[in-house]
Parts: sequence; C-alpha cells; structure tokens
Amino acid sequence: MPPVFRFAPSPNGYLHLGHAYSALLNFDLARQSGGRFLLRIEDIDPARCRPEFEAAIYEDMAWLGVHWEQAVRRQSEHIADYRCALNKLARLGLVYPSFESRAEIARLVAERERQGPWPRDPDGAPLYPGAAKQLSEAERAQLMASGAPYALRLDMAAAAARAGQISWTEQGEGPAGETGRIFTRPQVWGDVILGRKETPTSYHLSVVVDDTIQGVSEVVRGRDLFHASSVHVLLQRLLGLPLPIYRHHCLIMDEAGHKLSKSTQATGLRELRAAGATPADIRRMVGLPSSG
Repeated sequence: MPPVFRFAPSPNGYLHLGHAYSALLNFDLARQSGGRFLLRIEDIDPARCRPEFEAAIYEDMAWLGVHWEQAVRRQSEHIADYRCALNKLARLGLVYPSFESRAEIARLVAERERQGPWPRDPDGAPLYPGAAKQLSEAERAQLMASGAPYALRLDMAAAAARAGQISWTEQGEGPAGETGRIFTRPQVWGDVILGRKETPTSYHLSVVVDDTIQGVSEVVRGRDLFHASSVHVLLQRLLGLPLPIYRHHCLIMDEAGHKLSKSTQATGLRELRAAGATPADIRRMVGLPSSG
C-alpha cells in the first residue's frame, strides 16, 4: 500500500508560512514516495471557524501548487464517527463528565497554588483540578438531566493503566531532539477533554479517528504537537486503531523567535501573494527546495 500523508488546517484564520511549510513538506513527501496526499478541514469549533477562511485555504493551497485528493474531509460532517469512538471509551469506563466552568476551574487552580505550584501540561495549561471523578452515577445523571453544561474527560490514570507501556516510531524529532522509539507519557496531560455537551469530540479524539478512517500512515506535523502524540497514541491503543508513523518537523519562527500563529496575526500567505511573492519565493522562505 502506498503511504498516505495529510495536511489538516483549521479554518479559524488565514494560512501563514508555518502552514505553508507543513503543507508543502507533506505534499513533497507524498510525491517522492509515490504516496497519496489528503486535505482535511478541522472545523469542529463553530465559534471560530468561518467559511471565508476555508475558502482561503483552498485558494492558498492551489496557488502554492499543492494538489490533493477529493473529496476533502470536513470534520463538522462526521460528528457521528467521533460520537461512536467516545461511546466506546465510555463503555470501557474511561470517560466521566465534569461540570465546572472555565472560571470555576481557574478559581480552583488559584486555590491549589496558594499551597504551591499546580502541575501544568506541556502547553502550559493547568491540569484539571476538580473532583468530578468522585461524583456518583446518580449525581452525574441528575446534573446532566438538569441541562448543566459539561465536559467529557478521559480518566487518564485508568486509561494509562489499561493501555500499559506504549510507544510510537518518531522519524522526525521532538523539542529536545527525541527521535526513534518514543515511550508515551500521557499522564502529563491530566484528564484531557474528549468532548463537550454540545460537541461530542475534541482535537485529540477527532484527529485519531480521522487519521484511521482516511488511512493516514504518515503523520507529518509541527514539533509543537510532539508531546500531544502521547495522548493520541494512547487513544489509538484504547480504541484498537492502527498507529501511524510520526514525523514532527521544525517550526517556522518570527523575528522574535516565536512560533508563527494566527492568534498573533502572523503575516498570511494572501498578504505575501498580494505583495508580489511567488510560490517559489515561499518555498525559499521556508527552506524547501524548488518543486522542479
């Protein structure tokens, strides 16, 4: 079977040079290996994803000379797939609802930190500090029946114990140069959210379901997602899904040494194009060879 690569942007802003590097790298690797290249639109967040950003993704990709197989998988059209996976984890007793608001969680973290530092995940967010796991089934059912909003969390201790020691094959490298066989450390993420009342999925859950359904065999993505692979490999093991090969690539930085981000209004490809840049210029700017 030929290898399968994918590029999976979220339509919550315009693509920048960091996206261009990842898309072009995946496209080049697919061509060089005689593999397939897929485009996926990760649009499960209706509050931030907008049609004009999705249209711009197609426009920017075509301008770069990147061609993808049809049809494009849009996550918002496949909620049933994620619900099925979430239900499987729930049947294993690995999912529980938590009912605290973001403000309440921030207050609980502040209370804990009066006694010392509270642990944080690799992205810097505090681990879940609540006690929802201790609620009885009757208490949970009552709260859910009342219409209270909730998040569905993975019981990380139980999940890690069930999965045992697992690893993935890393063909790129992590932030500290990690490569080769990497043993997972999902516990550093705490009880991650797998879904919410209004949307029965999250990035962690949907990405592993999508990669399996699309037959993705090579996950090539930014080094900022290296540590998240521990959660993804754990979910793959729990759900009985195949493990792809992972390759985490370097990030494109701005002049201050920070990762390019939509949230910081990094210069978009459309702006560079309007200023006269060519696809060859973009390849040169991100350190990739000419497409030939």
